[in-house]
Amino acid sequence: MAKEKNKSKSFVLRVDSETMDAIEAWAADEFRSTNGQLQWIITEALRKAGRMPKKKPFAQEEP
Repeated sequence: MAKEKNKSKSFVLRVDSETMDAIEAWAADEFRSTNGQLQWIITEALRKAGRMPKKKPFAQEEP
């Protein structure tokens, strides 16, 4: 069985320039892309709010 690829969805996000400048600076400080930083911020907010779906445990295939 082939591994399932990470499915991503794209969307447009409007952010004021001051906020975007802060996100870009934060991303640079942590050696991430701006997109990666936004994904991390969203994931952390979801996790802290208890809204991040639980990951399914890795099931090993039978030989």
